[in-house]
Amino acid sequence: MPESLPPGGAVLDVDELDARWAGAWRPEQVAERLGGVGTPWCVAAGWALDLFRGGQSRPHGDLEIAVPAAGFQEIRDRFPEYVFDAVGSGRVWAGAGTEVLAATYQTWLRDPASGRYLFDVFREPHEGGTWICRRDEGLRLPFDEIIEHTADEIPYLVPELVLLFKAKAPRPKDRADFEEVLPLLDRARREVLRKWLERVHPGHPWLVRLDRVSLTGGRNRH
Repeated sequence: MPESLPPGGAVLDVDELDARWAGAWRPEQVAERLGGVGTPWCVAAGWALDLFRGGQSRPHGDLEIAVPAAGFQEIRDRFPEYVFDAVGSGRVWAGAGTEVLAATYQTWLRDPASGRYLFDVFREPHEGGTWICRRDEGLRLPFDEIIEHTADEIPYLVPELVLLFKAKAPRPKDRADFEEVLPLLDRARREVLRKWLERVHPGHPWLVRLDRVSLTGGRNRH
């Protein structure tokens, strides 16, 4: 465990985690609870790609949203009947206090009655309204440039950033997401993804696929 993390925290095995995430919410449930909040937020990870595609493509084991760290309290206030647990390095701190929250960035919303987890909040680094990439602090973008919306106004992280985060240590589902979403990206999105991959993960094998799609052309969706 990194020295920056405080002591304590429980280690949950895979089977227990799967069981406790079995009732994870869908994006529309979170969007309903967060309607009218002032802090920017968006659905992230696999669900964000499905919102971009316009339909669910596969089962999702959880739901992740991203918010600027300073806006977390406003999000937290919308769920007074639930508890937020902090997560880091494979450990979970139940009902985490200020010290643990400051040392971590992932936060799981838990139903105290059932022990089930409902969704995951990434508390993102930022300076005011500018998002800062956790993997490269030089990559900074206004929140309103990295968040798009579905027809029914559910905010989601742009697919270029979702795929950038999936590229670090891609699992089979991440590789499948990349292959299925890539043809839906127009030239501008592909070029942005290429630039970010070359910057954060130079030499990444997905760059070869980007080249091939650029040569053959993609099915532009947006």
